[in-house]
Amino acid sequence: MIELIRTNDVALISVVEGLLQQEDIPTFVADRHTSVIDGSLNWLQMRVMVPEDREAEARELLAEAELGHWLKAKK
Repeated sequence: MIELIRTNDVALISVVEGLLQQEDIPTFVADRHTSVIDGSLNWLQMRVMVPEDREAEARELLAEAELGHWLKAKK
């Protein structure tokens, strides 16, 4: 799985999950429960993950939705 976004913004996570699920792109939000407990700590953030073979499609979808500035830079 590839990390697309890292944030504690639960509204953003919800929007991103919804967009990706509409396009049948599997998603996994890592550290969802841990960051809710300690969400005020910036070092512990939720991470939106997608399968590596769907990364380009997911990035394009989020960029078209004007959320591209939230995307983590590619390695």
